[in-house]
Amino acid sequence: METIDLAGVQLDLDVQGSGPPMLYLHPEHYAHLHAPFVDRLAERWTLYAPRHPGFDGRTPPSDFRRVDDLAYLYLDLLDHLGLESVALLGASFGGWIALEMAVRSSARLKALGLIAPLGVKFGGRSARGFTDLSALPEADAAHCLFAGPTPDHAIFSDAEMIAVARDRQYLAYYAWKPYLHNPALARWLHRVAAPVHLLWGAQDGYADPALGGALAERMPAARLEILPGAGHYPQIERPDDTLAALAAGPCATVAPNSGD
Repeated sequence: METIDLAGVQLDLDVQGSGPPMLYLHPEHYAHLHAPFVDRLAERWTLYAPRHPGFDGRTPPSDFRRVDDLAYLYLDLLDHLGLESVALLGASFGGWIALEMAVRSSARLKALGLIAPLGVKFGGRSARGFTDLSALPEADAAHCLFAGPTPDHAIFSDAEMIAVARDRQYLAYYAWKPYLHNPALARWLHRVAAPVHLLWGAQDGYADPALGGALAERMPAARLEILPGAGHYPQIERPDDTLAALAAGPCATVAPNSGD
C-alpha cells in the first residue's frame, strides 16, 4: 500500500497483479469481506485499488464531501499514473463514482464494469430508489444485501467492526443528500462512450435489479447480466460467477498494442 497526494488529498493506493490495467472502486460495506475478490482480480489484471478518503480513517478536507469530488480525484489518479485503456470496475457506491467519472471523461477508459451501482434514480420524487438500510433493524438490513447467510458480526475483530461503522459514516457523508443518487446524473449517461457491463444479483434487496435494465437503456454500449443466487454483493456470494462474467465481458478485452 502506498500513499500519494492528489490535489491536497492523501490517497491510499494498493497496486497488485499483472496484465491489463484495472481501477477498482470499492463499495460501502464490509471491506474485509471483499478482500478475497480483490485478490482474485489481481490474478488477471494489474489492479489499482484506492481506499476512498474518509473510508481510510483520515478526515477529508472540509471542501471535499461530494461524489463529484471522488470522481475528479480518481480522474486525476489516472492522469497521475499515466494509465491508458483502463478497465474501470466499480461496485455499489464505487459504481456510482465510476459513472460520474465516465460521464466526465472516457478518454482513458477501455471498458466500464458496474456491480449494482448506486447513483441514479429513475421516476419521480416519491419513487423508491434504494432501500434505506439505516431505517431497518440490523438483521433486516443485512438480508437486503445478501441472498444467503448474512455476515456474523460476532466473529468480526474490533478493527473490522470499527471499519464497518466508519464505512457507514462516510457513505452518509458523501451520499445522503439526496439519498444515494445524483438527480442530474441520468441526463448525462449518454456521454458514457466506453462499453459498459452491468452485473446485478438477482436477489438484490438494496438496489432493485430492474434499475440495471433502465441504466443499460440509457448508455450507448451497455449490457446487463443478472447473476442468480446473489444479493447486492455477488462478488462476495458468487465470486466465481462474478469473475467469470467479468472475464468474458468488455473489461477483459486486451487493448491494441498493450503487449499482452
